[in-house]
Amino acid sequence: MLMNVDITVLIGIIGTLFGIALGVWKAKKDEEKIIKDETVQDTVVATKLDYISKGVDDIRLDIKAQDKRISDIIERLIKVEESSKSAHYRIDNIEKINNNGGI
Repeated sequence: MLMNVDITVLIGIIGTLFGIALGVWKAKKDEEKIIKDETVQDTVVATKLDYISKGVDDIRLDIKAQDKRISDIIERLIKVEESSKSAHYRIDNIEKINNNGGI
């Protein structure tokens, strides 16, 4: 009977140790899966950030080109305004000559 009790206790201890080992193994596997999932998510986020960064760079280039076009248009507008002022001055002089009995 003492032998049966010892075997029963031994089997219980072995079973408990096996259960602990199995639990540790499962916890390790779960942790590895979590790490893998986080790595995949980090990769997706990094890829999206790279895509966004490239988009921002493209937008900056577009804005610079647009600023250049606007500057060119402003420069042309200034020349047109100056030319218009000069034309009005000449027209005013012609009207004065005509009104004063010129030609």
